[in-house]
Amino acid sequence: MTTSEPLTLDIQAIKSVLPHRYPLLLLDRVVELVPGERIRALKNVSVDEPFFVGHFPSYPVMPGVLIIEALAQAGAVMMLKAATGVQNKIPLFAGIDRARFRRQVVPGDQLVLDVAVLKSRGPVCRLSGTASVQGQVAAEAEIMAMLGDAP
Repeated sequence: MTTSEPLTLDIQAIKSVLPHRYPLLLLDRVVELVPGERIRALKNVSVDEPFFVGHFPSYPVMPGVLIIEALAQAGAVMMLKAATGVQNKIPLFAGIDRARFRRQVVPGDQLVLDVAVLKSRGPVCRLSGTASVQGQVAAEAEIMAMLGDAP
């Protein structure tokens, strides 16, 4: 564990690290980051999210796969901030295990995304992620991610 203060990132700093853009950029702010160890990020869920048009028009619920994607993006920020020589690297999913959905996420919710490294070897990391709303777990998963070569 490092003794330095955790980092924070606003949306511009996140965009300087992640290649994702609207409508798939699912992070709004990083409130705590210890590169290579853990991250806490926020996603403010708005009724104007494009996925609510079809999921579901009369009962908007954030798709579980997008909650997992938000966790993966937070993990990618943590990995990219810890790595060196990442100018030509892109974060990629390598696997998802133990995914569970515990609570619906709806417009007006703020997702708190906590991701920690379970194991890291070279460009590959196994991450543990939990997405919560007001202290209630909405989703959790173990994510395998890697930094691959960008085209």
